[in-house]
Amino acid sequence: MRSVRHAQRFIFFLVFPAVNLDWLISSGLIMAERENDGAAAKRPKTDAGELSSDSPVSDFKITRILRECAREKNIFIHGKVKDQDAVVILEKAPIRKDTLSELLKSSQLQLEMKNDVYSTYQLQAPAHLNEIKTTVICPATEKHVKKYLHQEVFLVEESGEDYRTVTLPYISSQSFSVQWVHNILEKKAEADRIVFEDPDPLTGFVLLPDFKWDKKQIQDLYLIAIVHRRDVKSLRDLTSEHLPLLTNLRSKGEDTIQRQYGVPPSKLRVYFHYQPSYHHLHVHFTSLEYNAPGCGVERAHLLSDVIQNLQADSSYYHNRSLAFPLRADDGLLLKFKEAGKL
Repeated sequence: MRSVRHAQRFIFFLVFPAVNLDWLISSGLIMAERENDGAAAKRPKTDAGELSSDSPVSDFKITRILRECAREKNIFIHGKVKDQDAVVILEKAPIRKDTLSELLKSSQLQLEMKNDVYSTYQLQAPAHLNEIKTTVICPATEKHVKKYLHQEVFLVEESGEDYRTVTLPYISSQSFSVQWVHNILEKKAEADRIVFEDPDPLTGFVLLPDFKWDKKQIQDLYLIAIVHRRDVKSLRDLTSEHLPLLTNLRSKGEDTIQRQYGVPPSKLRVYFHYQPSYHHLHVHFTSLEYNAPGCGVERAHLLSDVIQNLQADSSYYHNRSLAFPLRADDGLLLKFKEAGKL
């Protein structure tokens, strides 16, 4: 009788655990507040991609956890480097398809549970396959700290008149620096990250990857287009005069992304934020497969919709009521309350 050998099929579910703060402290990557001061690490001046021998987080002393998310596998920490306030953001890097074979072959497995055909393990991956993306903001302002602190959120509906009498005076009174944006436009910083530039002073822009994207997973594609014009803060400033700028942003931005990353316009989400996180006009280009922060209906405005609205009415965003979320400690929320608008 002929023998038959049945091949076994395995299904692997690789799920990275959330960032573990106790492990980070015990491994010496960061310091707890109670530890001795010691010499604070200087910020390393290395080119992108180079390993830094002088870590800006090795002497980071934790003050408090601002926010953490097990689902997104990130944690936001407030602390100090020497005598300067700092915010450190730690995020588990996504699992990459091109490293799966090496990950499964070179890792150690520790059995946790086995029941019938199901079993779960703790997988100890090699260090180069178990990276944690680390963002350091130092010196951090109170605004940086508040930005990452978990708080209640309220939805505000702002009329065109509210913008002129409440929002704009508040924005103008605050010291919201966009110097880092000017540094990019003037090639004083991040010049090597720019993937495309149209230098026209009226319709031009630079396109570069957002720091949320590791440039490895196309499904998480995220780029930002920053316009050269410095007289346009947000949607509220746009009129039909800016249509050449907006159509140029869309066509050249989409063409560049399709050419460099192979992602067609039909798989892109291209939009503005309102309110924006910084007041210099910029556009977000993200993969439809990526659930990017701020891409919900309460904050995102598709570029294609903005173009059509301005084609129909040049003053559309001058008069239209716009809704947007504000956190509980946002100074603008207080101004709306004082004006009896909330």
